[in-house]
Amino acid sequence: MADTPFFLEKLANGLIVAVETMPETRSAACGFLVRAGSRDDPPGLAGMSHFLEHMCFKGNERLTSEEINIGFDEIGADTNAQTSKDQTFYYSWARSEDVGRQIELLAEVMRPSIPADEFDVEKDVILEEIATYKDDLPALAYDFLYEKLCWHHPMSHPVLGYDETIRAMRPEDMRAYLTHQYAASNMALIVTGNVDPTEVMHLARRYCGAWTDASAGGVDRHPPVLRTGTAGRVSDRFHQQAVAIAFPSVSTVDPLDETAEAVAAILGGNNSRFFWNIYQKGLATRVSVIREEYADFGVIILVGLCEPDNAEKLAEAMRREAGQLARDGPEDKEVRRVKNHRRTMLATESEAPGYRLGQIADDIDYRGSPRTTEERLAEVDAVSADTIARYLKEYPIVSEGFLATIGPRERLPAK
Repeated sequence: MADTPFFLEKLANGLIVAVETMPETRSAACGFLVRAGSRDDPPGLAGMSHFLEHMCFKGNERLTSEEINIGFDEIGADTNAQTSKDQTFYYSWARSEDVGRQIELLAEVMRPSIPADEFDVEKDVILEEIATYKDDLPALAYDFLYEKLCWHHPMSHPVLGYDETIRAMRPEDMRAYLTHQYAASNMALIVTGNVDPTEVMHLARRYCGAWTDASAGGVDRHPPVLRTGTAGRVSDRFHQQAVAIAFPSVSTVDPLDETAEAVAAILGGNNSRFFWNIYQKGLATRVSVIREEYADFGVIILVGLCEPDNAEKLAEAMRREAGQLARDGPEDKEVRRVKNHRRTMLATESEAPGYRLGQIADDIDYRGSPRTTEERLAEVDAVSADTIARYLKEYPIVSEGFLATIGPRERLPAK
């Protein structure tokens, strides 16, 4: 691939290998992207993807859990994994001379044996994690919103699953899911940093070339039909009320993707309208705009925490700010501010292999090929008052939307 820092190739078994060379750095980051998240959990077994993420670090016939963990520690690697609604990502970041060891260890992580004794122990860990989330009001509000917004769709399930679905899981269920979703053709190996693509390809063939491509692998998805209306859940364990209002938004591959990012930042980012007109006026202890984008749909969420008696006032204030932006458009200084903030973030992340790793993983998953930092910056440059007006016309945030609330109060009235 001439005149580009990217190298993109596919092994015979279908595994995508993507490399971005960053010769000015002294480190390398490696990651395995699995195109499977909580929306792909088997029916009746919500939480499988996240549970499997834990079990992947429990070893296999070649390396024990202790050997894997010590192996990463010996090279000083920063290692972790995360599961979302549509992906699971395993990654490591260390010195560039240790790229081979990183890929070797991560490849072992991708092929766990799922021993029954470790399975039972980790099941208790997951159940404890679910119990901990029940004390986290923002997390509960997020899961409750998706449950009602995406009613009867896999997106409605929490990433962690439920007590009953976790308890129902068996090692053989997880092994079947592993074979199905962790097929080579449903995965990608991504490497960024001061590396030689030829060496990376050699390592990929050495450690992943024998992986089978189970033809059943891959995802079969359809976007949810987002509901409108209201939903409430009373919980006396909290002293605050969470209020969230969700509207449809663009997918991550839509040309208005960066414009949607700007709208969210103007309304609910740093020094935003929500900050000055809601938080600073004492209506909420926390208030922001969350933008979630997937390959097939997107959601923009106005969300805040407040005293229960202020719940209606908070909902009205968030709708008022959204309506004013839709009616009058943004101020020039707001557009400049959020674009410069976005440019700075992209510029700083472009200098760090560990951060670029996640950006490229998303591009590979959603777009099929990575974007350079210059391409991403050009998309930011294209954001304007006109594109914001177009977005707000095509994806209105002055409609009813879906309002969800959780806390001591009953359901709030609709708009």
